[in-house]
Amino acid sequence: MVIDPPIIKAGTAKIIGRIISSNDRNKKNIIVNVIVPHPISGEYVKYKSFVDQSGNFSMDADVETDISLIALSTSLNSEKYLLVKLTSGGVTNINVAYNSDDDVENIDITPGMNQNDMTRGFEIRNKMIAYQSDRAPQPMYDKSTDYFLNFAKNALSERLEVVNNDTLISKELREILSKDFRLLLYSTYIFDYGKFMTINYHNTNKDKSKKLDIQKIDRSYYRFLKDFKLNDPQYLIGFTFQEFQTEILQNEILKLPMIGESDVPSWLAKVKVILSDLVGFDDGPYYDVLAANAYSRQLNEEVRPLSEKQKQNIVNYWKKGEIAKILFRKNQQVVELNKFKSTTVVNDISSVSEDKVMETIVSKHKGKVIFIDLWATWCTPCLDAMQQFRSTKNEFRDKDVAFVYITNASSPRTLWEEKIKGIGSEHYYLKDAQWEYIMNHFGFEGIPSYLLYNKEGVLINKFTGFPGNEEVKKMVDGLL
Repeated sequence: MVIDPPIIKAGTAKIIGRIISSNDRNKKNIIVNVIVPHPISGEYVKYKSFVDQSGNFSMDADVETDISLIALSTSLNSEKYLLVKLTSGGVTNINVAYNSDDDVENIDITPGMNQNDMTRGFEIRNKMIAYQSDRAPQPMYDKSTDYFLNFAKNALSERLEVVNNDTLISKELREILSKDFRLLLYSTYIFDYGKFMTINYHNTNKDKSKKLDIQKIDRSYYRFLKDFKLNDPQYLIGFTFQEFQTEILQNEILKLPMIGESDVPSWLAKVKVILSDLVGFDDGPYYDVLAANAYSRQLNEEVRPLSEKQKQNIVNYWKKGEIAKILFRKNQQVVELNKFKSTTVVNDISSVSEDKVMETIVSKHKGKVIFIDLWATWCTPCLDAMQQFRSTKNEFRDKDVAFVYITNASSPRTLWEEKIKGIGSEHYYLKDAQWEYIMNHFGFEGIPSYLLYNKEGVLINKFTGFPGNEEVKKMVDGLL
């Protein structure tokens, strides 16, 4: 697979093809699902297309680079993702044949791609994520940050052996996967030092009663960013760059300023004072992308359109360039979403006893169907479900339905306050004891979890994992 360094470009790519199943019972209602990373608007955009009776499908996808790598799967085998290359302004024709066990049997794609890259790309990524060292977990919470960062570097090297030793995929994909996994490992485990040390303490210390005194870190801790060489444009076609940038922009130690209505050069000047020594450079395309991501943070997190001043600042800096086109395209989508966004209401019940929390919440909304979402800012499935449900939720805006969102201190307060602006509806930030009581009382072991009450305040349903728009709509409609 030959992939030149990607160029930022606001475009659209077309995907057409045919899905062939040898399993007769699965030939109806087949769906093709696609996930497209958007490195400039800082999100993952999902598209789906229904397959017609002849097995054909077609969809258009917005892209933000001239070449994009996307994930494609079908409802025949939703766990099997194929890595597919799209070209801005181009057409990718892919025919996938499944055997009787719904495993991929054959792929025919134009323009051509290395078949092993297509079928093994995400498998190798998952192997690196799931990799387990033979060594027993060792205490890190009582070691220096230098010791921990050196440990992280060694752990990364071990996992990269998975991709480096795979001779079936192309050299180009090995490089992309290696760089992308480096971002994934660090953004998941290394960025939030306090969170990792708390987990490490509980995993390696038998005496859980001792209060952990986590070492304080400052900005110098993030000097590992220099190793990433972030001006490399190849990061733009990975699957983790968006998450990595979010960690940079929202990090409570780095404290990068919100871009707000600052002009871009002034904002970048402040950012470079903080970042340039850490990333190892004070100029280059990375800073432009970071500035674009700062605007995207407002568009995605708060679902708040750009102000006239912000639009002018974008035009003054990027003129009619591709980044400006992408931001304005995203802004138009947010303008449409913002028309239906409900007001965000924050409720304080910190003084309520644990066993009365749910009773207090439900009593506030008597006479309405109540749909309660237990979530966290760090929970990707929670956030994906909210985004997926947004349009369906809007259908209930004039009906007797209350949407209630509950989280706890595992979600950093400042980040929570930012995210809920884009969610709208009723919100509760519980103390840990209150949250723990609710999770235990309802038998929840993970999130997202949901509670559904009728208009009389009687619990009708509880479940973990988002079941899909249509299923939730049917549940709520049945109680109206």
